[in-house]
Amino acid sequence: MTSQPSLAKEDRLPGETGDSQVPDSGLKAGLKNRHLSMIAIGGVIGAGLFVGSGSGIAAAGPAILLSYALVGVMVVFVMRMLGEMAAARPSSGSFSAYADRALGRWAGFSIGWLYWFFWVVVLAVEGTAGAKILHDWVPGVPQWGWALIVMVVLTATNLASVSSYGEFEFWFAGIKVVAIGGFVVIGLLAVFGVLPGSHNPGAGFAHLTDAGGFFPKGYGAILTGVLMVVFSFMGSEIVTLAAGESEDPRRAVTKATNSVIWRIAVFYLGSIFIVLTLLKWSDPSIVADGSYVAALKTIGIPHADQIMNVIVLTAVLSCLNSGLYTASRMAFSLGERGDAPKSFARTNKRGVPQVAILSSVVFGFVAVFFNYKWPDTVFAFLLNSSGAVALFVWLVICFTQLRMRGIILREQPEKLTVKMWGFPYLTWLTIGMISFVLVYMLFDKSGREQVLLSLLVAAIVIVIAVVKEKVLAGRAAPAYSGVNEDVTAS
Repeated sequence: MTSQPSLAKEDRLPGETGDSQVPDSGLKAGLKNRHLSMIAIGGVIGAGLFVGSGSGIAAAGPAILLSYALVGVMVVFVMRMLGEMAAARPSSGSFSAYADRALGRWAGFSIGWLYWFFWVVVLAVEGTAGAKILHDWVPGVPQWGWALIVMVVLTATNLASVSSYGEFEFWFAGIKVVAIGGFVVIGLLAVFGVLPGSHNPGAGFAHLTDAGGFFPKGYGAILTGVLMVVFSFMGSEIVTLAAGESEDPRRAVTKATNSVIWRIAVFYLGSIFIVLTLLKWSDPSIVADGSYVAALKTIGIPHADQIMNVIVLTAVLSCLNSGLYTASRMAFSLGERGDAPKSFARTNKRGVPQVAILSSVVFGFVAVFFNYKWPDTVFAFLLNSSGAVALFVWLVICFTQLRMRGIILREQPEKLTVKMWGFPYLTWLTIGMISFVLVYMLFDKSGREQVLLSLLVAAIVIVIAVVKEKVLAGRAAPAYSGVNEDVTAS
């Protein structure tokens, strides 16, 4: 059977790869397969897993496992949808570029800028968290000084080359993976009482039910738990942006998509399961010390708190490194599509979008300043107004995939190598799940402000996008004209 010719350059998405599998955009394919593999694995392990899981356990008890499982299923479905599109049409703009093509310019503009906003706020959060740990170790350097040092070092890493980012992330993610893998293995041995020198009585699975049953806070606590853990999964989609700068993006995306199930099962469900079987969910040390530190202490691991601080710092640096990379590449893609200053789309001789990186980190520095100067007002607004963006991104991915499936089948059916299961039913089910979480947040005291402020910011960005589109309507058609006709035809 004769294969269809690949799309001409003018018909591709901005940043999409051609037959050579090297981006046309000026970015260089500097990420190796081992970089992409570790970025894919480490992308789902954020500092929130280590730091925030204790609060979730206290709120839901052992039933928090079901909360993690529900969110995990949602993320697996979203990643499968994104993998379908990214494997067929690799692009540096990932879901923003796909939304641009499938839903309209306003959608790509809006979700791209919201995603950029989310990650530059994350830069401030993680920079402050890392600075706090380092200040505790070396109090002679002020906390703001450590934040500055960390941000400068990782900015320099990203400016050097994409391979520098990949190398740093390879080792950061590797430390997280080894740490959690070791924790699961050692914990299992302690759970069954076969770990030499363990202080844990080795109660097996008894702790899952011996403190008020598996649902000590009632069935509704599962949904409360969902709200508390959903944001620790943000970052899974980074690999689809990074794949655009790899030597074989389609292979990288396919591999990452296929492995997301076991990654979530082992790193999230597996590690939380170990915590819940090593000590009772109601143990006050879970909140006081943190779930992982409490578990390590009950085994008898010396200096457990400092060991965990090293791991959390690694997770923070990893998140900072990837956050800066992700924000800059989204800004780069927006610049390519004319939705951001053209300077964002320029690359230097090393294939690095220098202006996009510096612009992102400047906003990050400003947000860090707000965190120190006005933590309860300005920074709290930034934090809450970006809080629900993760869910908005996942929703857009779902709606985009509903339209992109038809476009891919019509233009390049041979590229549909990764398919969303049960299409379109599971796609609609995922849309329902995400929408339910957003609505439930409106009735939750802690989540209401995040949703309302995030909706406010999203509405402002969408209005700007619509106005911009109307202003440009009478001018020359965009480079990849025919988009709206394609969508209408689909």
